[in-house]
Amino acid sequence: MAVTNEQIARINELARKAKTTGLTPEEEQERKALREAYVAAFRESLQSQLDNTVVVHPDGSSEKLKKKK
Repeated sequence: MAVTNEQIARINELARKAKTTGLTPEEEQERKALREAYVAAFRESLQSQLDNTVVVHPDGSSEKLKKKK
């Protein structure tokens, strides 16, 4: 799930409007949905990056990162 530049621009636009004039209930719902999508995309991207990270030890051996329990 990727967040488009238009969605990010809309998040920023709603944030500016919230600081100045306030948001309508519909705009608050839209902002909440956009933020949730943005956070989900960020987490997915970070998890993908961590899944492909390899630790190389001084002896030359390597291993993938493991999830903590």
